[in-house]
Amino acid sequence: MIHEHIVIVAYDPSWPDEFARESARVLRAFGALAVAAEHIGSTAIPGLSAKPIVDIMIGVTSLADARPRTDAMAVLGYTYVPAFEAQIPERLFFQRGDPRTHHVHVVETQSAFWTRQIVFRDYLTKHPEVAHEYADLKRALALRFAEDRDGYTRAKTEFVHDVLTKAGSP
Repeated sequence: MIHEHIVIVAYDPSWPDEFARESARVLRAFGALAVAAEHIGSTAIPGLSAKPIVDIMIGVTSLADARPRTDAMAVLGYTYVPAFEAQIPERLFFQRGDPRTHHVHVVETQSAFWTRQIVFRDYLTKHPEVAHEYADLKRALALRFAEDRDGYTRAKTEFVHDVLTKAGSP
């Protein structure tokens, strides 16, 4: 179980600019291995309350080829968290900041993880009423699971699955 204090804040209009700045740094670290960068997670959805952590998804064609770039990410101040691969084996996961300010998910662009993240983000962006429901849920769960990030994440699973089903995601 991961213990941390869950804080949900109002949407910050600087998040897209922060994504642009930081994703440019991360793309340089991966060089030609990176084929795309996407702003994902709640900070990518205009107007949505979120944990103040910018999620960056870097698309690669091969996780095996990308794995040696962990040293380049360390130079940028990122910590590689291999334990998260047990939860989601189709990504490499990095975090930065104390408290955390950035997550980087390195994912093969043909993976289901890549597709789900984009479909979820795009659906909430196009359906602000659903995004509002999600914000309400997140605030309630942050109170309920204030020190339990795993519990908070698990409790959102049904909502996320329902959105992906509505969006027609595989």
